[in-house]
Amino acid sequence: MIRIALLAAAALLVAADAPPRWDTASDRNPLLPGYFADPSIVHDKGRWYIFATIDPWGDDRLALWTSTNGRDWSFSTPAWPTKAAATSPSSGDSKVWAPSVVKTRDGRWFMYVSVGSEVWVGTAPSPAGPWRDAHGGKPLIAKAFDPRYHMIDAEAFIDDDGQAYLYWGSGWNWTNGHCFVVKLKRDMVTFDGTPKDVTPPHYFEAPFMVRAGKHYALTYSDGKTTEDTYKVRYAIGETPFGPFREAANSPILSTDRARDVISPGHHAIFRSGGQAYILYHRQGLPFPPPGDAVLRQVAVDPLTIHDDGTIATVVPSHGGIVEGFAAHRDAGLHWTARGEGADALHGPARAADDNYATLWRAKPGAPATLVADLGSVRTVRESLVRMEYPIRRYALSIESSADGRTWRRAAQTTASGSPIVLHHAAPTRYLRLTVPTGAGVWEWIIR
Repeated sequence: MIRIALLAAAALLVAADAPPRWDTASDRNPLLPGYFADPSIVHDKGRWYIFATIDPWGDDRLALWTSTNGRDWSFSTPAWPTKAAATSPSSGDSKVWAPSVVKTRDGRWFMYVSVGSEVWVGTAPSPAGPWRDAHGGKPLIAKAFDPRYHMIDAEAFIDDDGQAYLYWGSGWNWTNGHCFVVKLKRDMVTFDGTPKDVTPPHYFEAPFMVRAGKHYALTYSDGKTTEDTYKVRYAIGETPFGPFREAANSPILSTDRARDVISPGHHAIFRSGGQAYILYHRQGLPFPPPGDAVLRQVAVDPLTIHDDGTIATVVPSHGGIVEGFAAHRDAGLHWTARGEGADALHGPARAADDNYATLWRAKPGAPATLVADLGSVRTVRESLVRMEYPIRRYALSIESSADGRTWRRAAQTTASGSPIVLHHAAPTRYLRLTVPTGAGVWEWIIR
């Protein structure tokens, strides 16, 4: 009996030391429901804004997520930038990528964004917009600036004295990235001097500058985002122009297969409640995805920046706890799922597990319907459905039933976005959601 007890105790210790699984109910990471990359985050007048690239490989529009509590996010696409509105004869066929949104000391907002192999700049009275071009309908940094490298991933940095700088640059074919920086004049669109090449060791793309005491920490990504080699590195300098020396503990955020975190990178650093955080994308799971799609998701973890310029190594998590964010998302009423899933990973309960890493998808050939059992007759107001791809339009319908046998139409819509809201105020025990064949549902919130 003693030996059995010791073995049981050892098993508990191993379980306690084991990293948490990525598909556990109520995980806070991923932060957003869907596939997005290259995030930029700001806070203004009680509201959080995340601007991001739409996967796979960008879109003709940019993603904008807004939230008042940091947990429940709503999706939209700003009117600017778009591929049609921000393009030139040399911009190529690449989509809209990698926004950087900043606020100047005098309260103006600016966005630097990649379209093709060029950087465009826009301005708005608030992060909510309306955004418009700020440089006469032409790129701020054209492909011809240095055709040896990729002119993308521009990131603005405003120093403690209010002086603004712009960093940018990547390589071709996942090698030979170069980082450029230039001081900006007060208008935020005019170069104050000649851009300088400040490429630190092991740099590929996605520069993000932070002040660390009297030092400057240039953080950046290298590796290949489509594989498991993407990571975040950093180098320390005494001025915004460097020279930069890579820190001894770089990289600070890398693939951690034990924690099911693959290729974290292209990040933003922000503060909430006095604590620094790193917002970044990592591969959607399970990895690799079928086909050749690039499907990344946005996550957040705490970051420690020291006054000597060093940054502590980040332990990537599925917790995503941020001071100032709500402790929980709106999960609505508890319900039990009935239906068929494409496989064990995409079973019906995934639409009610409050985890944006997992989704329900119907079994091929089976009806794309999901039944929610509320346990007893309840008065419900509406459903909030978070579909797999917020930019796509979905035809959705909901039926209600008191006994699970006789059904009546409660609501239907054809819409895009996240969440898609369907109103169906009535007493019921069962609700039946029908989605298009093959569609995935991150979460079905009933309240």
